[in-house]
Amino acid sequence: MRARERFTTTLITALFVAGLTATAAPASTPRSDVRLSNDRAGGYTSTYTMATGQPYTDATLTECSRSRGRQNEPSVAIDPRDQRVMVGSSNDYCGVYNDGVDADGAPIASGPIWLGYYRSTNGGGSFASSLVPGYPGDTSPYAARAHIRTASAGDPVLAWDNHGRLFAGSESSDDPAGSKKTFGDAWVATFQNPAGPSGSTLRDGSEFVRSEIVARGSSAPNLLGKFNDKTAIEVDRTGGSCDGTVYFAWSRFTNNSSNIYLSRSTDHGSTWSTPRLLTTRVNDVQVPEVTVTGNGHVYVTWLATIGNKRTETDAVQYAKSSTCGATFTPARTVVTFEGYAHQDSGFRDCGDAASACPSGYTFFRADTTPRSATDQADRTSENVHIVYDAAYGPDVATGSSYGMVAPGVGSLSAAYYVVLHGATGTHTAPVLVDRPTKQHQLFPDIALNAGTAHVIWWDSRNDSSCADATACARQPVGNTADRHVVQDALDVYGKAFPVSTGPAAGTAVRVSDTSSNPNFEQFSGRTVPFAGDYLWVDSVGTTTFTTWTDWRDTVPGSDARETSVAGTPEPNEGADVLQCRASATAGDTCPRAGGLDQNIYGDLAP
Repeated sequence: MRARERFTTTLITALFVAGLTATAAPASTPRSDVRLSNDRAGGYTSTYTMATGQPYTDATLTECSRSRGRQNEPSVAIDPRDQRVMVGSSNDYCGVYNDGVDADGAPIASGPIWLGYYRSTNGGGSFASSLVPGYPGDTSPYAARAHIRTASAGDPVLAWDNHGRLFAGSESSDDPAGSKKTFGDAWVATFQNPAGPSGSTLRDGSEFVRSEIVARGSSAPNLLGKFNDKTAIEVDRTGGSCDGTVYFAWSRFTNNSSNIYLSRSTDHGSTWSTPRLLTTRVNDVQVPEVTVTGNGHVYVTWLATIGNKRTETDAVQYAKSSTCGATFTPARTVVTFEGYAHQDSGFRDCGDAASACPSGYTFFRADTTPRSATDQADRTSENVHIVYDAAYGPDVATGSSYGMVAPGVGSLSAAYYVVLHGATGTHTAPVLVDRPTKQHQLFPDIALNAGTAHVIWWDSRNDSSCADATACARQPVGNTADRHVVQDALDVYGKAFPVSTGPAAGTAVRVSDTSSNPNFEQFSGRTVPFAGDYLWVDSVGTTTFTTWTDWRDTVPGSDARETSVAGTPEPNEGADVLQCRASATAGDTCPRAGGLDQNIYGDLAP
């Protein structure tokens, strides 16, 4: 779920300090990283223009082409018919400042947060950037095909069928009328080859066909009421009786409870079945994943908190359908483990001002996130391959209010791999994907292809803020003990290994060319960091490609408001970004100068 921008301006004097670039770490995969979100120098083109060649633009696309804005929570999907074609997406904030300036000359942050549409036809060598149609201000011929009701959208998930169609799922929230109500709908967009399934595969997934609401939330302020979130999507590509069926799952939050639902479409996203409840009598469930095995059976996995207060633990659970998603078995547990969440006094992210935490650290939201994958071409087994990040001991007293497994208790985190044998309900023992030495491993993802598992994750092994495992467990990623933030905290790593032998047979490889700082305070009025809740990897044929949120282009700075509040110049903690403020009450007059330049990058992966 994307971070909501608090559109407020507070405090103070104009001051900025540029400098400090990200530090390069050891050698990475041979090809250079590629940028998917080209939000500068005329970088965004309408999907209508991409598909038809007819010119079209609007204020939002114009803003996106100069914004140097924020993008996070990326996804990517490779066309199974043509490995040269891949589409990525993200929570894209590029249009936020498209609505003029206030009385002090500060751009007004009231434009849409939407789904990016990043298209490559050269195997991920480069991407053309756009937005999924239907955003506020879209008056292209495609706009009327978006049958949705929202002023913002996020949590993008992508999947292809075998006939040139791409499906993009989303949650949505804001009221187009501008009220404080949040609709909480979930919807799916369909793209197709404009020449049909027999057309040139280089045009697959280029024509926007429609967006349809799959599940309606209830209008209520501040994400209350019934809110659908944490989306997942998959399409049956087995060639069997369910071929072409689209499966879409999500978490439904109602006050303090949550459940997993699934809907299916048998007509390419035109209509959707009544949402089916998959969970009952659990404490909390989130982060569903949908997979299809080679025999057409559907599996939905998710993160659950189970047990009572004395025995409560995290678990990966699942439900199975052998009826093309018409019915599902009751939920079952695959594995239990000690999950984690970086937190301080109940806060999942910490920064400055109202977002400051008692520990004094600055850190982004990160917690346990299971992912799963299958190989639909595998007709010999019914295996579901699962990765999840869990606490990796020993537990360490942090000496502050910051904690990871409990208040004041820290740990490392590691990615684990387990295989569910769906036909029998048994599973392998969980094993480490890559044993940590002093680092955190965050947000793993997995793709299956021709008997090989491809796993990627964020990795802090090159983090210069801590020297050993104890120190790294005691403080948040990228934070020194004296509360400074470093610029080289995170990289993307990956490993490929045969499923017949498991992770012990592979070697971890650095994917990202440049280490970067995920703790830049770019959200909530430049007071708190946000990195998103997932990375993504896909693998088709001989191509494996991964995407991630990246800060190499962010311009550091100094926040004059903190000087004003403290009465003395603030220490350079390394988390502030470039910003310009004309007075104690004015907003940031230079949001396009690089302080908000958070981007989506990608590269070939092991």
